[in-house]
Amino acid sequence: MKNFTVIGSGLVGSLLSIYLAKKGYQVTVYERRPDLRKNRISAGRSINLALSDRGWRGLEGVGIVDEIKKVAIPMAGRMMHNVKGELTYQAYGKQGQVINSVSRGGLNCVLMDLAEEHGVKIIYNHRCADVNLKECTATFENTETKEFVSVKSDRIFSTDGAYSAGRLQFQLTTDQFNYSQTYLEHGYKELTIPPTASGEFAMDPNALHIWPRNSFMLIALPNMDKSFTCTLFYPMNGEESFKTIDTEEKMMKFFEKNFPDVIPMIPSLKEDFFGNPSSSLVTVRCFPWRFQDKVLMLGDAAHAIVPFYGQGMNCGFEDCFVLNELMQKYGDDWDTIFEEFQTLRKPDADAIAELALANFIEMRDKVSDANFLLQKKIEAWFSDKHPDKWIPLYTMVSYSPNIRYSEALRLGKKQDAIMQTILAIPGIENNWNSTEVENKIIAALN
Repeated sequence: MKNFTVIGSGLVGSLLSIYLAKKGYQVTVYERRPDLRKNRISAGRSINLALSDRGWRGLEGVGIVDEIKKVAIPMAGRMMHNVKGELTYQAYGKQGQVINSVSRGGLNCVLMDLAEEHGVKIIYNHRCADVNLKECTATFENTETKEFVSVKSDRIFSTDGAYSAGRLQFQLTTDQFNYSQTYLEHGYKELTIPPTASGEFAMDPNALHIWPRNSFMLIALPNMDKSFTCTLFYPMNGEESFKTIDTEEKMMKFFEKNFPDVIPMIPSLKEDFFGNPSSSLVTVRCFPWRFQDKVLMLGDAAHAIVPFYGQGMNCGFEDCFVLNELMQKYGDDWDTIFEEFQTLRKPDADAIAELALANFIEMRDKVSDANFLLQKKIEAWFSDKHPDKWIPLYTMVSYSPNIRYSEALRLGKKQDAIMQTILAIPGIENNWNSTEVENKIIAALN
């Protein structure tokens, strides 16, 4: 029986290990952290997960969709909060099209349970110190005993996140390895809106809440315990940044000015703000993702993206789904599997990275813009009339797993160019749903 090593027991590593075990391989997962099922620790980045169709398809392959749906909260649209506390709602798609708020730690625990049920061995408190690509050997440090152990495998899969130890060895030991990492000037800080005194949600739980403030924003996603996980995206450095909000007085003035409706909902605001870390947001691009037929990178190790399209996990789960399809197609021809995997996935990873960065601008700025809202209204109207001619970009990304990210990006750019022409029509706000506008869009598409 072939022996495979997976580095990292996060979401992608755990799901991948199940797919591999179901194929009959002996799989061992090494994880630097303690078992989060036994320890109250963070499951990595704390930003809540937004599970959409690509992620569901990945989970469907291992048969746990129904189980996860029990702990998922559907969000059918965005709820925008202006400074006055007034609300504007924007549906994500058609009736029934939702994204789902899911606990990162909860989902990770379910996946690890299932992995072990399929015979996967998970070894905790083992940090990857080195990967010998040519020998297909990984060296791990026991973080408790400080002892090192070297593990020889038939294949190694590096799913150890944005700061991957496996990827580092690609950088250090392979020729012509392309790599870039780009940080946003913005970082993030987590806050919590607890349930109300009566034990209910403080806001509508079936929406993703956004407080767009042009150059920064606050978002909130619901949890099963009727709290909301809030994330403040704000510059890390500069005159107006996390660094300069260094007293309780400055922090309260900042919230009174920008998010006055939030203050009463977060009784622990001061404790949360100064007790929780300010964390960075990085985009990682690299290539190749494989070394011969021995080592392969997946998930954030290969393509870390910012969280503004809610696609980081969904993209990683899609990696697992695509790899499984290739295993079914090519059997044990791992050289072909690895080569075709990276050829297929690299353009899509680059596309969703670009889309995620663009969506940050949309969420923090455009969602409160009248012109942007009119554009979305026209797109939804035209798409309803001509579903064969126009699928809105968000629908392609979140609800159309058979449309590749790269194709969604290409079509999205074409559609946006058409819409800018339409929005420039004099008086468009009064005749946006006219036959004239409909015919102009059809002509532009042809």
